[in-house]
Amino acid sequence: MTYRRFSFTIMALIVLLVALVLACLAFGSVDIPAGKIVDILTGKGSGNKAWDIIIMQSRIPMIATAALAGAALSISGLLLQTTFNNPLAGPSILGVSSGAGLGVAIVILAMGGSLGGLLGENVGSYMAILLGALMGAGVVLVILIAFSAIVRSNTMLLIIGILVSYLTSSVVQLLNSVATEEGVHNYVSWGFGNFSGVNAAQMPIYAGIIILALIASAMMVKPLNALLLGTRYARNLGVNVPMTRNILLVITGVLTAVVTAFCGPIGFIGLVVPHIARMSLGTSNHARLVPATILAGADIALLCALVSVCNPHGIIPINAITPIIGVPIILYIILNRRRIQYFN
Repeated sequence: MTYRRFSFTIMALIVLLVALVLACLAFGSVDIPAGKIVDILTGKGSGNKAWDIIIMQSRIPMIATAALAGAALSISGLLLQTTFNNPLAGPSILGVSSGAGLGVAIVILAMGGSLGGLLGENVGSYMAILLGALMGAGVVLVILIAFSAIVRSNTMLLIIGILVSYLTSSVVQLLNSVATEEGVHNYVSWGFGNFSGVNAAQMPIYAGIIILALIASAMMVKPLNALLLGTRYARNLGVNVPMTRNILLVITGVLTAVVTAFCGPIGFIGLVVPHIARMSLGTSNHARLVPATILAGADIALLCALVSVCNPHGIIPINAITPIIGVPIILYIILNRRRIQYFN
C-alpha cells in the first residue's frame, strides 16, 4: 500500500467526520440554521434559548459520545480480530459486553429498577452503573485470562468466550424474571442503545477513560503486527504472547465496558469497522490501521446517531440501525473472504 493511499483515506475520513459533525449539529427533531449554530458555538447566542440548550446540552454531548463510542468499539474489534486471528471476532463475542450488561442488570435490580436515576446528574448514581459494568466485564476478563493460561489455541479461547457470553446472558434473563416491571422495562430500553445518555457532568470520566485506553491500544502496534505472523514468529521476535494477549483483553474490556455502561450494548460497529478500514487501506499494518479504524468508527457511529435523531416519529434505537449497515458488510466478507487480501 502506498503512502498516498493511506493519506487519501485518512483525509477522506476526516472530511466525512467534519461533515457528519455539522449535520448532527444542524439536524434532528428541531432543525437549526447554520448561522445560528455558529453564533451559539462562538458564544454570541442565537436569540432562541431553546436552540442554545439543544446545541450545548444535547447535540454536542451526543456527538462526542457517539464519536468516542464508535472509536472505542472499532479498536476493540480490531484488537480482538488480530489477537484471535479471526475476522469475525468482535467486542461482544468474548462475552465482555454481556458481562458488562450483567453488571448493569445487577445494579438496576439493586436500585429497584430506577435506571433513570442512575443515569442522572448525581455523581454517585452514574458511577454505580459504570462500576457495575466494569466489574461485570472484569469478571469475564478474569475468566478469559485464567483460561488463556491453560488453553493455547486462540480458536478454543474464542469458543470459551462465546460460552461465557451465553452464560452471562442466561443470568441476565434470570435476573429479569425476578425484577420489577420497571426494572425490566428500563433494562430493555437501555439494551436498545443510545448515544444521548452522557451529559456534560459525566463526559470527563467517559471521555478520559476511552482516550487513555485508545492511547494504550496505539502503543501496542508493534506486538499486534508481530501477532499477524503467528504466535511462533511473534515469540521469535521477542513478544511475550500470553502477556500481550492479556493486555489486549484488558484494553478491550475497559473500552467495551465504558461504552456499554453509558450507551448500552452497541452491536456490529466493533465487528464491521475494522474490515472497512482494512479494505480501504489494503493492509493490516496496525501503524496505519489503528488511526483509520478510529476515524472510521467515529464516522459510522455519527452516521448512526444522525439517522437515529432525524426520525420525525421519535428517536430510533441505535441497535435497530447498526445491523442494517453491518449485516451486508459481514455477508460480503464471508462470501469473498478468499479474495480479500488482509495481510500485505
